[in-house]
Amino acid sequence: MVYWYKISAVLWHKEGFLTFFEIIKAILMGIVEGITEWLPISSTGHMILLEQVIKFNASEEFMSMFRVVIQLGAIMAVVVLFWGKLWPFGMKRGRVISKPSVWSLWFKVVAATLPVLVISPLDNWMEDHFYNYITVAAMLILYGILFFVVENRRITPHVTKLEQITYRDALIIGLWQCLAIIPGTSRSGATIVGGLLLGLSRACVAEFTFYLAIPVMAGASLLKVVKFAVSGSVMTGTEVAVLAVGCVVAFGVSLAAIRFLMDYVKRHDFKFFGVYRIVLGIIVLAVAAVTAIF
Repeated sequence: MVYWYKISAVLWHKEGFLTFFEIIKAILMGIVEGITEWLPISSTGHMILLEQVIKFNASEEFMSMFRVVIQLGAIMAVVVLFWGKLWPFGMKRGRVISKPSVWSLWFKVVAATLPVLVISPLDNWMEDHFYNYITVAAMLILYGILFFVVENRRITPHVTKLEQITYRDALIIGLWQCLAIIPGTSRSGATIVGGLLLGLSRACVAEFTFYLAIPVMAGASLLKVVKFAVSGSVMTGTEVAVLAVGCVVAFGVSLAAIRFLMDYVKRHDFKFFGVYRIVLGIIVLAVAAVTAIF
């Protein structure tokens, strides 16, 4: 009896020890997701790079779902920060009223989301063939250069408010958003480049990009969860904890990241992010080359 008690205690201690380190990894992933989802530096790209350093003790099916579902925490940060601009109903003289401007904004968000729905079946294929650090490095550098090209045009924006965005603008930004299917591109990076080329102000395109994330990321998360469940996969207790912690941390960090970006673009351009992307891309390629040689 004492023998089995000792064995159980050792196993519990080992499992708890392993779970602790998995939680630490989830916190790191949540921090990276919360920062990189909103800054135009590619959240997926940074996730891939981080996974080269830390390895979760989890199934590949779970990790495929985790990389997407952790974005739900980031989405909630947008909803909380911009609730007043996103909720289409209000109160006036004790009566519930509808806000036409908010409905118009949501219709434009839907229009920008349509192109993503068309290419969404390619998501798994892209993940299988291009989810690697070489692709990430190439896209980091490419879009880093694009930021410099776009910012050097020095064209005065003619769209400075969300209500000035047309359905044509929304659809074109949605087409740019489709490019984010390639790891390392950055969904926000692609839409910001597209918006700047259309003549949107930095603050305007950044805020519109936040709103576009809600249906896209929520839909992608739901799809991943359904596929995970349909495949017959079941999460362990540790995996449930990892997913919950990752989402909560991503939410908290996203609140700070969004506030930072909205304040930053009022006084600066996007060239800093271009430099960051190019430098990081070069470092990744250099590490890959050294690893291949040795």
